Amino acid sequence: MKEKEEIKCSFCGRKKSEVNIMIGGLTGHICDSCVEQAVKIVEEESSSRVRTSLNADLNLLRPVEIKRHLDQYVIGQNDAKKTMSVAVYNHFKRLTQAVTDDETEIEKSNVILVGETGTGKTLIAKTIARILNVPFCIADATVLTEAGYVGEDVESILSRLLQAANYDVEAAERGIVFIDEIDKIARKSDNASITRDVSGEGVQQALLKLLEGATIGVPPQGGRKHPEQKLVQVNTKNILFICGGAFDGISRQISKRLNTQAVGYSTQERNAELDQTNMLQYISPADLRSFGLIPELIGRFPVLTHLNPLTAETLIRIIQEPKNSLVKQYIKLFEMEGVKLSFEDGVLDFIVEKAIEFKLGARGLRSICEAIMLDAMFDIPSAEEDKPEEFIVTAAYAKEKLNNSGLSRLKVA
Repeated sequence: MKEKEEIKCSFCGRKKSEVNIMIGGLTGHICDSCVEQAVKIVEEESSSRVRTSLNADLNLLRPVEIKRHLDQYVIGQNDAKKTMSVAVYNHFKRLTQAVTDDETEIEKSNVILVGETGTGKTLIAKTIARILNVPFCIADATVLTEAGYVGEDVESILSRLLQAANYDVEAAERGIVFIDEIDKIARKSDNASITRDVSGEGVQQALLKLLEGATIGVPPQGGRKHPEQKLVQVNTKNILFICGGAFDGISRQISKRLNTQAVGYSTQERNAELDQTNMLQYISPADLRSFGLIPELIGRFPVLTHLNPLTAETLIRIIQEPKNSLVKQYIKLFEMEGVKLSFEDGVLDFIVEKAIEFKLGARGLRSICEAIMLDAMFDIPSAEEDKPEEFIVTAAYAKEKLNNSGLSRLKVA
């Protein structure tokens, strides 16, 4: 009787006695070694396909080109725009990097933007996301609380990103998240307390896993988690986090740090060289820690940059130079009504002067313009027979309309 032939792997030819596991099929067999090799091939092909798709969708520009685009929408803030351009470029180069054998893994370049209100933190982040054609969402840190308390969990941030990506998980996993008002979750006090800091240090601790890179169960429609809810798994490893905050009062921390490092005549000389009107340019991670951010959170933001306070010259440029400047917006609105709008010399200077007086930053420009233009925008669309062909805003008209508005009663200490 002929001896039964021993089973062999259909791929590598090894006998069953030479391998650990032999899996049988309808017409052949495969060993555990070939299965492991096949899994690696599938993973490499899949990641290569994802990179090809990412390269096709992503409008990756060089840092100089990114800054050139930013210049069209954001006036001034050259240091912040340069820092953001480099950080974003390196982040997305990291996503498109092919797998190599040197095992060198590029880390994320999460960014913290520090600047007064109305200086352009949110505008820079929104403009970069629009340029690169990636999903982008804005989250407010003030509504976040520790899990189990009234408020929103940190996972709600990713819910917004999912919605911005039309629930395409792969697209969301390479998006940009801008967390505004990050300074509002600073640690309330260094003193021990019997109550939990659920909206301060508790939120900072909860954010750590998102920033570092982990697979998070996200409620697709937002809201709070519950055991029976179906969650979407999102890997945050390749999501770029940009945080912005005014950090009101941090200038005092910076001044204190700079003034207490030495004693004597050399200190006076160094202090004379410091720009006392813009102390934010000397900010360091130590100042963020003194303000109330925990070291673990600061360490996950390797890029720290500042935005300069807006001067009168910068505000004048903001109101008329960008592609979507206020002057161009109002001219377009009146043009749609068949009216040519123009501003007399001195009107823009008056608006900027009031914006500085009210200390509202660039946002104050819009409020003041709305107060001045309200009556004209109310009357002109309703006029049929006597609609003017041209409307000129004079300095006297601007002062009269602003004095009659509620903004004229706004007093800033």
